[in-house]
Amino acid sequence: MAPNDSLSNASPNYGLVPPPTARIVYPIDDYDLDQFVRVAAGFGSSRYGYVVTPNVDHLIRYHEDAGFRALYADASYVLLDSRFASYLLRLTRRVRLPVCTGSDLTAALFRDVIGKDDRIVLIGASAAQAEDVRRKFGLTDLRHHNPPMGFIKDADAVEATLQFIEAASPFRFCFIAVGSPQQEVVAQRLRARGSARGMALCIGASIDFITGNERRAPRWMQRFGLEWAYRLSQNPRRLARRYLVRGPRFFSYVHAAEILLRPAVHGPL
Repeated sequence: MAPNDSLSNASPNYGLVPPPTARIVYPIDDYDLDQFVRVAAGFGSSRYGYVVTPNVDHLIRYHEDAGFRALYADASYVLLDSRFASYLLRLTRRVRLPVCTGSDLTAALFRDVIGKDDRIVLIGASAAQAEDVRRKFGLTDLRHHNPPMGFIKDADAVEATLQFIEAASPFRFCFIAVGSPQQEVVAQRLRARGSARGMALCIGASIDFITGNERRAPRWMQRFGLEWAYRLSQNPRRLARRYLVRGPRFFSYVHAAEILLRPAVHGPL
């Protein structure tokens, strides 16, 4: 299953969507990229934790879906993926939030942290992409599983995915690249089962960027929070509804949201 951030009904929606004025708390951990790379490098494989990287689409789902909020509540780290959201919150709420995008984090871990003999688990992406990652970084212990499309609605396919990850435990990192909210569901279920050890990261389309299947926006567009516009221009049919129809909801939600900037934790959780 190729990485896909498309809208999904895989996460249950408990109750009605709250009105824009509802007070929803957005928790964000106070790490930029360099800070969190150091945290991830020292996390080890004697315990389990998972990382979520909310973009604007995820924050909309977080506001509207109590089930999705529960997935975030169990996450060990919540890292803001969106420079656009960071800029908007600075302008409207006078709050400065660090940004640590999932794509930059994934690239930095492969480039600067992961050793050739580290056990790495990759969930999602194609077999060709997994082989490309293995070859590019000289990995000797990459375990890859690609669940079928729509697997989150198939109990047997979900169980097979969980068992694959648990069989590969302990791992240094498990990259879950099956789109949101599927990846967060898998990460939370691993925590609930209590068998896996290592850091799991919900990374969306990051492997597509590493393998060149998709191109990232130019650096200047990234700096100004315009990466969404570049992605829209590259794939308007798939992304127009998300960015142009669904996305504007964030403007109404952000005024009522309570932003909780959680202090960085540098020791064990």
